[in-house]
This record gives sequence, C-alpha cells and structure tokens, in this order.
Amino acid sequence: MAKKSTTTKSTPRVVKQSTKRHSLNIKPIDEVEYSVIKYDNPDIVETMEKEWPEMTDEFKRIMFTQYELFCKKQANYGPDNISVGSDLKSRADKNIALTGLWFRMNDKIQRLKQMVVQGKKDEVGEAIEDSYQDLSVYGIIAQIVSNGKWAK
Repeated sequence: MAKKSTTTKSTPRVVKQSTKRHSLNIKPIDEVEYSVIKYDNPDIVETMEKEWPEMTDEFKRIMFTQYELFCKKQANYGPDNISVGSDLKSRADKNIALTGLWFRMNDKIQRLKQMVVQGKKDEVGEAIEDSYQDLSVYGIIAQIVSNGKWAK
C-alpha cells in the first residue's frame, strides 16, 4: 500500500509510479523531477483515498501506465497521426481529427463487443486490457484535441 500524505488545498500531492508494480511513491513537492498534480477538489480526493486506498492507487497506477504508453506511441507516430498534418486551428480540422479518433474508438468498442459481450475468442493475440487501455487513451487524446493543446 502507498505511503499516505496529508493533502490540503495549499499542499498538492506529487505522485510517481515506482518500479514495484502496485505501489506508488508520494514525494515532497520540492523534488523537481516529478510533476505536481494539483487537484481541483483535494478534499474529495483525500476522502476517497482514505476510504478506498487500493482502488485509488490502482487507478493511479493504470493512469501512469497509460501515460507511458501514450508517450511511447507519440515517439513512434508523432502528432500528425491525429492531426492528419493540419495545425488543428480551424474547427473543420479539429472535426477531422476527432472523427478519426471516433473511428479508432469505435474499432476498440466493436472488438470489446465481440469478445466481452458475445464471448468470441480473440484471434489477434491482443489482451482485452489493451483495448480498454487504447480506448481510454483515445478519449484523453480527444480531449486534448478539443482543448486546442494537441502538438503544443
């Protein structure tokens, strides 16, 4: 289980995934190599982390794993796989990128439907968890595009 720290509105938590699989390290905010997570509602975060420590730690572990995957894939593909070579400044360009993301998400949903809902065997060799992860990351990418922060 992760170390506990007190979280207040003036003291954001700093979280980094450790090398141990289901463990998170909580570091002081003055360690610059870590990113600071400033919660909008620190009181509810603190309450939920106290009530459900394993679940909230697992959520954060998965979130860090997804962020690492996102970084690896962006290193491979670059931002043009989403922006289709545009600067995403116009609404039309954003809509093209969001439509492409919708297609990617729909592919994952259809795959999950086949395996989870209909109980069909996987013929590709990709774990169901990979589809959940991809779907989640695509959702975040869609929000980044919508917020005008893609490739910036």
